[in-house]
Amino acid sequence: MQRAIEECVEVLKAGGLILYPTDTVWGIGCDATNEAAVEKIYKLKQSEDKRSMLCLMRDADMIVRYVNRAPGIAFEVMELSDKPLTAILPGAVGVASNLIPESKTLGVRVPQHEFCQALLRKFGKPIVSTSANISGEATAKHLKDVVQEIIDGVDYVVNPRFNGKPTQKPSAIIAFGEGGEVEIIRS
Repeated sequence: MQRAIEECVEVLKAGGLILYPTDTVWGIGCDATNEAAVEKIYKLKQSEDKRSMLCLMRDADMIVRYVNRAPGIAFEVMELSDKPLTAILPGAVGVASNLIPESKTLGVRVPQHEFCQALLRKFGKPIVSTSANISGEATAKHLKDVVQEIIDGVDYVVNPRFNGKPTQKPSAIIAFGEGGEVEIIRS
């Protein structure tokens, strides 16, 4: 696994795209602080929907470096969740500006996935995660489900042996307001 992690980090640092397994479904990823790399994902997915992009973060310490107005309740809910949870948090900072919607929020998830955690530790920055599909088409649960156009559009494809035990469905999504307001977007 170490070699795959190192190759992913090289691609991410160079502004490239990776196709990788997560705790949910297969994703397209890039350095979340690199605006040109984020733009490549929008072009590949044929979408400019900033709400379809989230960032994988190693832990709460990493989250607070990139989201400066998240209420404490968000961290409690994320910690207690027994399934993959994307939290939409206010006060996005330090990530690519084309990743941040007008609401200045950022979708974040701490993956319970060995490969993703190892990659986040080695890379040291958030990694974009968005489903590995053309916008509006079916979500790729496995590498074999990813269309050739996506495979050809990335710079590195992670070996599927690092798949782990994904849920094979998108994460739950909860939006948190600065004052602790909670809105369940997808359960």
